Amino acid sequence: MSKETVITVVGNVVNPPQRNRTANGSVTKFRVASTPQRFDKGEQRWVDKKPLFLDVECWGELGGNVSHTISKGDPVVIHGELFTDEWETDQGRRSKTVIKAATVAPDLTWGVADFRRVPRTAPAGTPEPESEITEEPVDEGGVGDYIAGSASLYELDSDTLPEPALH
Repeated sequence: MSKETVITVVGNVVNPPQRNRTANGSVTKFRVASTPQRFDKGEQRWVDKKPLFLDVECWGELGGNVSHTISKGDPVVIHGELFTDEWETDQGRRSKTVIKAATVAPDLTWGVADFRRVPRTAPAGTPEPESEITEEPVDEGGVGDYIAGSASLYELDSDTLPEPALH
C-alpha cells in the first residue's frame, strides 16, 4: 500500500506557467505562494504570517489546460501529492518541495471564471467508448443546460428564488 502526502494549497501564482516536453511527457511548472493570516486583537486587523512558497508540476492534459488558463498573479486552489525533489550540485545536495498537482482551479473567492470543456482525443487505434448520454449543443449565448434524461433540481417560478446555500 502506497502512502502519499496529499495537500491542498490556496495561494497566488508567482511566475508565469512554463510548459516543457520531457522524456516522460509534457509538464507545466509554476510557483505558488500561500500567505496565511491571523487576527491581531491589539490592532483590530488581519496581519500576514510568513508565506509558503511551493513549486507545482502539472503533467499531461492538466498541464496543457493550466498553461492556457492560469497566469502570474492568479489566485488558485491546488490539490495534489507533496514530495521533495533532491539533486546534487557543485555546492552539495539541494532540495525543494513540490506539489504534483492532480487538480488546479481558480479561487473564485476573488473573481469569476468561464469554464470551457476541452474535447478529449483518444490515442490512435483506441475504440470510442459507448455512451448512453448524448451531449446537447451549447446555445448561442455560450450557456448550456444539463439535459441527459433528468428533471430539473427544483422548479423555479418567477416570484420565488431558491434559498441560498449555508456556509
